Amino acid sequence: MNLTPQEKSRLMQRATLASVAVALALVAAKAVAWWQSGSVAMLGALMDSGLDVLASAFNFLAVRHAVTPADAEHRFGHGKAEALAGLVQAGLVAVSAVFLTYESVSRLIAPVPVTDDLLGIGVILFSIAMTLGLVAYQRRIIRMTGSVAIHADNLHYVGDLLMNTAVIAALVMTAQFGLLWFDGAIGLVIAGVIGWSAISIVRASYDQLMDREFDETDRKKIREIACAHKEVRDIHDLRTRRSGISTFIQFHLELDPDMRLSRAHEVSDEVEAAIMAAFPGAEVLIHQDPAGLEVNPALAHT
Repeated sequence: MNLTPQEKSRLMQRATLASVAVALALVAAKAVAWWQSGSVAMLGALMDSGLDVLASAFNFLAVRHAVTPADAEHRFGHGKAEALAGLVQAGLVAVSAVFLTYESVSRLIAPVPVTDDLLGIGVILFSIAMTLGLVAYQRRIIRMTGSVAIHADNLHYVGDLLMNTAVIAALVMTAQFGLLWFDGAIGLVIAGVIGWSAISIVRASYDQLMDREFDETDRKKIREIACAHKEVRDIHDLRTRRSGISTFIQFHLELDPDMRLSRAHEVSDEVEAAIMAAFPGAEVLIHQDPAGLEVNPALAHT
């Protein structure tokens, strides 16, 4: 589906608002369940939902800024706002993982009975239902917009589904079977998942801020599309990067040295159109070179 930037922007902001709304509802429900049960696993689930509120709010602001058109001071747009927000989110997630680890270890050393397990299980089942609905909605928006930020948020909520299942196990094993240590153990597992999420967010944000290249599969695809044109001899100095929902592709196109400038321009436009069809929304910059022109050996086969 071909959507205008304005349509994509509206859909992405609706998705982030839906994420905030779901997280707020889950915070309220889990706060009641934790207060009644005293479960550290439930506390972990509550903290994770609280962070979801902050993360989704950051995503909303980042997406809103990232889709702002390029201006005189930001010629490449504002896409890196998503990566900056990701670093802030990673810091919040890391702090919560440390706190939850402390609470879980304390509970393992001095176990405390969990009460009102049925309320806790009911709240977690409610959380799973709400999260499933949000994940389905996010995936629909991802298919329509290709948003990196919403895709990352979607992966986080998929992880939440797994954690909620673990919390149910902790409540059942502690309250029904008397395994008091199980609550603290599950809390540690959730802390580990949260901590790993923080590392993943940092990696993704770092890659965008440092202009990491596309993976080799996409780079090969770009080369194949360009070289499929019958008048293209080869390409070199291929450079790619992502900035939020924006992608940038540039390379040198090697053409017949005797080709007229006007025809070289037409060939370049045709290649550009083919690449943009494969990478919708990408900004493609092509420089035409006469084939056989000596190039920097370090860049000749990139």
